Amino acid sequence: MTEPAGPGPAPVVTAMPALPRRADRVVRVYAGAVALACLGLLVMAGALDPSPAGHGTHEQLGLPPCGWALAYGRPCPTCGMTTAFAAAADGDLITAFIAQPFAALLALATAAAFWIGAYVALTGSRLARAFVPLLRPRALWVIAGAWGVSWAYKLVTWPGL
Repeated sequence: MTEPAGPGPAPVVTAMPALPRRADRVVRVYAGAVALACLGLLVMAGALDPSPAGHGTHEQLGLPPCGWALAYGRPCPTCGMTTAFAAAADGDLITAFIAQPFAALLALATAAAFWIGAYVALTGSRLARAFVPLLRPRALWVIAGAWGVSWAYKLVTWPGL
């Protein structure tokens, strides 16, 4: 006859941890790619010297002067963005905001996206889901409107007006 199980220790069950689902792995890869892209952009911006004119920093990358500004004597919608990114990468947010307000906010968002992407890639966190609403049409229209307001600011503050 066998004895009934008594108050002894419970059997130890060792199991392999479950592998992440394929969808979770894909999210982690995308998050890592976003983090690397953002880091590359910020490192490149940090290597540039912001132009004191508030625009033209892109010429340090071997790009030509802004054709729009040369042709029309007015800033294009992206004028000052490279300068703002370079200033923000140097930690000078006031100069970045003066150069191009939308780009200053975009530089901060890029830095945040780096950290969030790296965190999601390394930990598998679902934090990235909180930012999906930013891809909805209403949010994109608000972002486009902010860019338009920023361009209007550049038009008003452009030298020679």
